Amino acid sequence: MKNIIIGTAGHIDHGKTTLIKALTGRETDRLKEEKNRGISIELGFTYFDLPSGRRAGIIDVPGHEKFIKNMLAGVIGMDLVILVVAADEGVMPQTKEHLSILKYLNIKKGITVITKADMVDEEWLELVKDDLEEYLQDTFLKDSPIFTVSSTKKTGIKEVIKTIDELTEDLEDRDEKEMPRIPIDRVFSITGIGTIITGTLVSGRLENGEDVQVYPKDKTARIRSIQVHGEDSEKAYAGQRVALNLAGIKKDEINRGDIIAPKDSMKSTMMIDVKLNLLKSSQRIIENRTRVRLYLGTKEILCRVVLLDKEFLTPGESCYAQLRLEEETVARRGDRFIIRFYSPMITIGGGEVLEANPPKRKRFEDEVIEELKVKETGDTIDVLEKIIKDKSESFPSVKELIVATALQKENVLNMINKLKSNKRIIDFNLLKDKHVIHIDYYNKVKQKIIKELTEYHRKNPLKLGILKEELRSKYFNKVKPKLGESYIEKLIYENIIKQENENISLKDFKVELNQQQINIRNEIEKLYLKDKFSPIKKEDIFNALDYSDEEIEMVYNAMLNEKILIKISNDIIFHNKAYEEAKKKVKKFITEKGSITLAEYRDQLNTSRKYAIALLEYFDQNKITNRQGDKRTLQ
Repeated sequence: MKNIIIGTAGHIDHGKTTLIKALTGRETDRLKEEKNRGISIELGFTYFDLPSGRRAGIIDVPGHEKFIKNMLAGVIGMDLVILVVAADEGVMPQTKEHLSILKYLNIKKGITVITKADMVDEEWLELVKDDLEEYLQDTFLKDSPIFTVSSTKKTGIKEVIKTIDELTEDLEDRDEKEMPRIPIDRVFSITGIGTIITGTLVSGRLENGEDVQVYPKDKTARIRSIQVHGEDSEKAYAGQRVALNLAGIKKDEINRGDIIAPKDSMKSTMMIDVKLNLLKSSQRIIENRTRVRLYLGTKEILCRVVLLDKEFLTPGESCYAQLRLEEETVARRGDRFIIRFYSPMITIGGGEVLEANPPKRKRFEDEVIEELKVKETGDTIDVLEKIIKDKSESFPSVKELIVATALQKENVLNMINKLKSNKRIIDFNLLKDKHVIHIDYYNKVKQKIIKELTEYHRKNPLKLGILKEELRSKYFNKVKPKLGESYIEKLIYENIIKQENENISLKDFKVELNQQQINIRNEIEKLYLKDKFSPIKKEDIFNALDYSDEEIEMVYNAMLNEKILIKISNDIIFHNKAYEEAKKKVKKFITEKGSITLAEYRDQLNTSRKYAIALLEYFDQNKITNRQGDKRTLQ
């Protein structure tokens, strides 16, 4: 069954509270001060059952301009608004301001009710109605029905209820798969029960026993019990007025304006990217870095407006902007907001959140503007792709993307799979989470690595390549080492590069010597094979050959890389042929005799103890032999 939230709007003392009592049979004013002064100061809440059997929550908002921030806290999550205009006064300043607010908060359905019809004559009533119809022509209520009622005499009330029932019949169901969120509009405690918060569940669903977090604070709590329209419930669904009894948190640790949502599902921010609209009726312009009051959810925050694509914003215009906040909050893409001047406090515009956790933007950057256009007009999957593209350098995880999109894990994974099948992204699976990058970022880094390896091979034709760790730390130093390694391994898998030992080279690279280098290699081989089991020291090679030290070093390292020379220990190196022969000798001796001692092996090679023990220890390390006391056997 659809969950319906109805709200009132209108000037002070136009009869909103009295109308609600006539509709529901209940009063909503709850403060002693409100009773004494006869006006609504805080939000009031109640409910009533429609003829169809559906239950509708109803919010009574204050009409006085001093309490406009309380009114703003009440309109979050409204499905339908009742604009209330008193017959004896007609359209007044707060009527106009409330309508502007409703427009920017994307309220699309409503009715208009002229109250106090019994206090004026028919002729005056017709004049008020004509004036009202004319004024509403430029608003979302231009084609909506207008009723005249007397709340005290109950005349016209049945018709209002019947129309509300009809207008809410075709409301779209809210998406329960979205992340649950409640912007808090009231906090109080009850002796013996504990901390209570109330608000409209604007998305998702909540259940008893769930752990939740209070944002932007780092406070967690458990839902002890749920009430919907004053009745206990095991679950709450999007579109319902909800009261939560929270365990593990005190009343003074929560404020109006905070958000209740699942743990670690949102990220606090000091900046939000927005599409900003200035009222046609505004008497002011917005210059860059103008200080304003932001009303987001149920919270009021001071901020500076950084205009991203205009020098200034004039009445009726819109632009992209970044709001730099003076305190932390949380938001999600698509959230609606209102701005008012810092002083005097008048409503001047509103808009929509495009990015809830952006970097600090520079003005008049084409790339930034293009990004915000996608986030304004694109489908959810387009926006997810854009988020991945923007964050690819950090290899965003699924968990991070859930926070960025405020969608449930299942939705995000489905879109990731679709983007992957369309070859728009690449994913990397770590033990705890999946990470993704955009194909454009993948190709960009790939070309950089290819270019660097090409230049490296040109300058170092005798070296196998760049160390894998060197590439990883250069291109992926901002992410977990395993992610950088996974990227390099993907290039290897795609046969773009290859790995030998810890060296990375282009797939077709081979060490190629010129004639002089071939001569040096041949002479080095002769020196090593001259006394093959008592090999020459490296420093003696430099003295023996009539070439530059640099040329000898290059060829020598190439011979090590190609395994022509085998490094047995830090200062002992054998020619590959000598090493293989030494290995055959030890295997043959042990096969025939059962074991071999150091002295026996030294005699087999006709070498010194130094070289024999170095070889045997190398065989041990490489699991060819196994030492048992002073003897060695085959492994």
